[in-house]
Amino acid sequence: MARMTMIEAVRSAMDVSMAQDDNVVVFGEDVGYFGGVFRCTQGLQAKYGKTRCFDTPISESGIVGTAIGMAAYGLKPCVEIQFADYMYPAYDQLTQEAARIRYRSNGDFTCPIVVRMPTGGGIFGGQTHSQSPEALFTHVCGLKVIVPSNPYDAKGLLIAAIEDPDPVMFLEPKRLYNGPFDGHHERPVTPWSKHDLGEVPEGHYTIPIGKAEIRRAGSAVTVVAYGTMVHVALAAAEDAGIDAEVIDLRSLLPLDLDTITNSVRKTGRCVVVHEATLTSGFGAEVVALVQENCFYHLEAPIVRVAGWDTPYPHAQEWDYFPSPGRLGQALAEVMGA
Repeated sequence: MARMTMIEAVRSAMDVSMAQDDNVVVFGEDVGYFGGVFRCTQGLQAKYGKTRCFDTPISESGIVGTAIGMAAYGLKPCVEIQFADYMYPAYDQLTQEAARIRYRSNGDFTCPIVVRMPTGGGIFGGQTHSQSPEALFTHVCGLKVIVPSNPYDAKGLLIAAIEDPDPVMFLEPKRLYNGPFDGHHERPVTPWSKHDLGEVPEGHYTIPIGKAEIRRAGSAVTVVAYGTMVHVALAAAEDAGIDAEVIDLRSLLPLDLDTITNSVRKTGRCVVVHEATLTSGFGAEVVALVQENCFYHLEAPIVRVAGWDTPYPHAQEWDYFPSPGRLGQALAEVMGA
């Protein structure tokens, strides 16, 4: 067991997978010699050679298209899109090819690719380095979508994604990359906070894709979150002194609806929080599902807390993020209804 940042956990997942299976290849922009813009792939090329970890031209469509072809011939590509904001040129390849190969070939071919991408804000990267596009992938049948909230989950879920026979979008929250995050601070805090969710095994392990985790048990209100917002939710619940149950989705598609509905039927109230913009964000899907499955158990309207419906505001980044204060107001509103 070792203490790892999320960067180290992601790197360890690829290392373990490459050591275990020669068909696993890693490529993308600057991921080879340089080790990636966030150093997630540092040392992999030196260890496994330039044929298994290599740099590509600046062409996201080319990266994903090449990965799809490799996967069809039996390889297991784990590719990096340098920032989630850069994935749009590859969206056609992902939605029209990767997501459909299993179905259009009647199961003769699968597409075991993983597309890793740093997501969300936290580095003052502005409009083209800070987006949260997860909802665009959850609308596509055939893709799986994962957003981890801590190093332990990041490693276990990434190994599971690499071993999965279908395409997986793996979104890594940048604010969580370099250490623990207690929900209040702009930057990671040291020493490891009480929200640190455990040490990370150095070897192989997996976490099932499609299974949520209850991070805080409670009986008064259910808070549904993923990624960085899990830590914000934990902080808000403590600040507000509310007996909130905090659910970390971990996997958006497939979604663990049972864990959500069982919690809401118990608490009778629900708040959904995510960093992406409010309109058509993934929270809207969660709200619809809770409404459909828990209507007769609800004691108050479901509330969403999210980013603003505006192009990403570089200068107001920390106001844009849902904060413990904003989420606390929503919790008070729901409890008072």
